[in-house]
Amino acid sequence: MHHSIYFFASLSWIACVLCNGGSVVRADSPKPQLEQQVLFQNGDEGYANYRIPSLVVTGRGTILALCEGRKNTGSDWDDIELALRRSVDGGRSWTPIRFIADQGELTVGNPCPVVDRTTGTIWLPFCRGSAPGRGNAEILLIKSTDDGQTWSESINISKMAMNSSWPFVGTGPGHGIQLKSGRLLIPCWADATPQWGEIQTSFCFYSDDHGASWKLGEPLTRNASDECDVVELVDGSIYLNARSRQGKKQRAYAFSDDGGHSWSEVKYAPGQPEPSCDGSVICLSDTDHFQKNRVLVSCPANPSARDHMTIRLSYDECRTWPVTKVLNPDYSGYSDTAVAHDGTVLCLYETHGCAKITLARFNIEWLTDGKDSLRYKQP
Repeated sequence: MHHSIYFFASLSWIACVLCNGGSVVRADSPKPQLEQQVLFQNGDEGYANYRIPSLVVTGRGTILALCEGRKNTGSDWDDIELALRRSVDGGRSWTPIRFIADQGELTVGNPCPVVDRTTGTIWLPFCRGSAPGRGNAEILLIKSTDDGQTWSESINISKMAMNSSWPFVGTGPGHGIQLKSGRLLIPCWADATPQWGEIQTSFCFYSDDHGASWKLGEPLTRNASDECDVVELVDGSIYLNARSRQGKKQRAYAFSDDGGHSWSEVKYAPGQPEPSCDGSVICLSDTDHFQKNRVLVSCPANPSARDHMTIRLSYDECRTWPVTKVLNPDYSGYSDTAVAHDGTVLCLYETHGCAKITLARFNIEWLTDGKDSLRYKQP
């Protein structure tokens, strides 16, 4: 979650804060850093394929990396379970793969976790097929109260979180957010007709009582967007960034002024080309606490193919994106982003023709070629 970076990463960092009257101003800016490592790959634990990455950082700083473990064929409607790895050292080392949501031979997928900062609970919505070999028809929910070490039994929240007339539905994929109001907001997509992929739309559902109940928001512009992510801006409005439809080959976006319940008309961003692929949006810093607003978007930037995974940076609340940097020029598919407690950006994304899911760890100095660094505001 974007509020996680308000914690301090080390004693030297705290000393730096104290020596500067409460503001973080380093004498020497960190050097640009980029590290990448494979977290999931075909054949791990006997599974044919791993796809659809998801990231979340808990209040204690534990990083959870999730994805779909596709058991037999690797197809979208395979026998699928949710796979999880945990890191307690900022993403440097990871626990072995575990499977935390198994519905027999049914398809499950589209993980979209969110952390409740008040309770510490990690809520994990995901989807389930109606029969073996059938697509997502229901929304299920599990939770963890111990930083992702153990998980509850699933409950079905479809009646609260989706329209019963939708034949297919997908949570995220990626991550949800908690608003300043405390609302838990989950971005989603749905099919409006029985024909898979014919007419789709984005929507959100949300909880105002710490996950005890959920409410369905209004759908966005019909057939303009589908898989999506959301971020809260400094003024309290919500920005949604989504995979585009109808051959637009540009990232779709919309704004909400009522906490993600209703939305402006979906528009397209010429400065964010894409091949029609899932991406991610995350808040790195805001002027409530830092000297600058910073929002990041990740997505393949080649309109003709899934390659050139690109990170874009906005300083003006998602109006313009002046910083653009290619993370990987080769095959790059779905992605999700998060921010570690020391301000390191994490991007978990599909690589090697979907044969691997790779985690990139980089700092703002790498993204901006050393032209920008995180600074806390003066008190």
